[in-house]
Formats: sequence, structure tokens, C-alpha cells
Amino acid sequence: MSIPKFIVITGHYGSGKTNVSVNIALDLAKKGENVTVVDLDIVNPYFRTADFEQLFKNNNVELFKPVYANSNLDIPALDFDLMSLRDTKGKVVIDVGGDDEGAKALGRFQKVLSGNSTVLYVVNKYRYLTSAPEEALTLMREIEYASGLKCTGIINNSNLGDETDAKCVENSLRYADTLSKLSGLPIAATCCKEEYADRVPMPFTVKVFVKKPWEE
Repeated sequence: MSIPKFIVITGHYGSGKTNVSVNIALDLAKKGENVTVVDLDIVNPYFRTADFEQLFKNNNVELFKPVYANSNLDIPALDFDLMSLRDTKGKVVIDVGGDDEGAKALGRFQKVLSGNSTVLYVVNKYRYLTSAPEEALTLMREIEYASGLKCTGIINNSNLGDETDAKCVENSLRYADTLSKLSGLPIAATCCKEEYADRVPMPFTVKVFVKKPWEE
């Protein structure tokens, strides 16, 4: 299946969407794609793709980030336009701020993204406010309304941080399947560690790059 030029990653705060974005970008680069990552998270200054600038450089991934990213200023400002990336070669991975507030920034680029993007909704069964499929669906609809873009697939990123094992992921499969049926969207991927990828459907093996400050 052909992957659209723009790959938009959105979801609830703490769903792990930034870590998913980093893994997708590195995976595409490893496969020989020209990749640009856009940090569109102008809401949360703590966990964002801009924090991985050196990692991206080491893997030939270009980074577009807000002007005040990685500074002491928490100002929701953008100094770039996705229009400039429309005709570039390769794929563009966009890490969007959490919930509908973060998705408002995405709405600014609706015309650029319409018809040339996939919008993937990252869910984590173990996160507050999305522990039930119905809650996750409500939040997804709010994000769609705020951005003006429809989600096209679901990424099941249900985990408990360092405590995650195969059982944690397996226990989330029914949750993800129910959300898929409620929303009418396919499960695009199930994030997991490589050692148990054969035990889950649509596995996407990920490494944990985004860590809490006290874990670094």
C-alpha cells in the first residue's frame, strides 16, 4: 500500500505519539526514504520531537520545529509553512500537539494536507481519559473537528512504560478492536517490542526514545 507524503500523528496527551513519530521517521529513513519531521506541538514543551534533533541528524532526517522549541520560552509560535514541504522529495512526519487544543495548529495547514495525507490516531488504553474505547472515540472526534481533517487509521500504542510486556499489549487488543469498529477505521499498527511482535496483529516494533526527565 502506498504511503501518502504527509503522515500526521495525533492523539491524547501522554499517548506516546511523539515516540511513535520518532520511530516512524527513523523506520522510513532506514528504508531509504527522504524524511522530514515537523514538530507541530506548540502546546507541550516537555515531550516533543524537537528534543531529538541530534538523533535525526545522525539518521539523515531533517527537522522542522517551532522557533521557540528547546528554549526557556513557552510561546505557541510557528515560523514555517508546510506549503514549503509540499514539493519536496520523500515523506513528512508531523507530530501534532495533544487533544483538540494541539490539533488547532494542524487546521492552519488543512488545504495543504487534504488529499495527500494519512492522519493516524495514537491511543493508549492505560491513559486517563482514553481508558474506554468510547472515551477515545470522543476525543478523536474533537481532534478531527479542531483540525478539519479526518483520521484515517488507529495506532494502538497501549503501554505502561518500563513495565510493558507482551501481556500489557495483548490485553489492549480487544480495546483497540472495539475502537476500530466504533470509528470505522482500521488498526494501522500495534506498537510493541521486537521480542513479542509475532504475538500481536499489525506489529510495529518501537524503541523508547521519549523518557521522563528522571529516567534520563
